[in-house]
Amino acid sequence: MSDQARDERTPEELDAAQAAAEPAPEAAEGDYEALMRLMKENEDLKDKALRAAAEVENMRRRAARDVQDARAYSIANFARDMLTVADDLQRALDAIPEEAKASGDAGFKALIEGVEITARSLLAALERHGVKKLAPEGEKFDPNFHEALFEIPNPQVVSGTVLQVVQPGYSIGERVLRPAKVGVSKDGPKQAAKPAGEDAEG
Repeated sequence: MSDQARDERTPEELDAAQAAAEPAPEAAEGDYEALMRLMKENEDLKDKALRAAAEVENMRRRAARDVQDARAYSIANFARDMLTVADDLQRALDAIPEEAKASGDAGFKALIEGVEITARSLLAALERHGVKKLAPEGEKFDPNFHEALFEIPNPQVVSGTVLQVVQPGYSIGERVLRPAKVGVSKDGPKQAAKPAGEDAEG
């Protein structure tokens, strides 16, 4: 319709045309409610998507940690059994009298050297697979890694210091395969002993 035609409409016709162009209040209110409902549904879906993504990420991390633990600790039982072999080899060496070692017999000397080499090779093989020897002499007693068999009175040494290692312990990663069996000082100063490797200033 041209401008001239619009100008020729009566005021009543103009009011009727404007009323027809404006949405009814009921329709506008219904559209607003529908929009709010859609926005809420959108927020709910976004929240569910974020939660699902977080759960997938947590599952991925757990799976990666399980794989890492399986690699690190899969030989734990086997390594624990091998510690008995290492103990037996060491006991065999300790049982040889000093006079026998000093006798100079070539065959006997070769046998001793063979047992020593075998013992070292076994420990080296275990170490390559993450097994670490615990020989905590001079360290502060730690019940997580040490088993106290007896106390040694010594007023010159801080109480709770490992003074004697009866049997070395072993760990793999952060797990203890076998605690070190030790003798611990008593009757000394009560301050905490420093772990081995730390200087006096900590």
